Amino acid sequence: MHPRSEPLLLRCLGRQDYGPVFAAMQAFTEARDAATLDELWWVEHPPVFTQGLAGKAEHLLAPGAIPVVQVDRGGQVTYHGPGQLVVYCLLDVRRLGLSVRALVSVLEDAVIELLAGYGITAQARPDAPGVYVNEAKIASLGLRLRQGRSYHGLSLNVAMDLEPFTRINPCGYPGLRVTQLRELGVALDLDSAAAALLPGLGRRLGYTCYSTITGLP
Repeated sequence: MHPRSEPLLLRCLGRQDYGPVFAAMQAFTEARDAATLDELWWVEHPPVFTQGLAGKAEHLLAPGAIPVVQVDRGGQVTYHGPGQLVVYCLLDVRRLGLSVRALVSVLEDAVIELLAGYGITAQARPDAPGVYVNEAKIASLGLRLRQGRSYHGLSLNVAMDLEPFTRINPCGYPGLRVTQLRELGVALDLDSAAAALLPGLGRRLGYTCYSTITGLP
């Protein structure tokens, strides 16, 4: 991939409810034009289940008091909560010259590279997008493209309560085990995890220059 001269914007959102961030992603993608810079948003959400376009109700086993939000990404149901790093990819995929499959691989490979830096061997699976360590899922992926531009993205389990994953079939797979960095002996907070992941992800997208901003657009 050819190096890009313009900066990639890294937008730190802190902890934000899911709904306003989802609406902002849609609005940003709808309004962007050929000159709009690409952005990676990173955020931590309060507990929420999100159900993708293909989501089947039977994969929601016992959501309890945790809200369920219908969203327009691919895939089934997943969980977001405190201690999980969520990275939304607001990218002009067509301008980057990537196919959807290639973008998925970029996201998976960035997480695999991060884990390798801590001596952890991780894999992607062709049948089930995401990143796995010993068959347990540590990162989930879900994307939506509109006119060649992406939103939604990936979530990386850092140091969280994994119990809510037992209330669903994660990503539609009954009995799928879930893990996180803390269980694998890696003690990072979300700021440190973002600082480790985002530049590597940007580099795989062809970026060499970054600018950090805060707050929703």
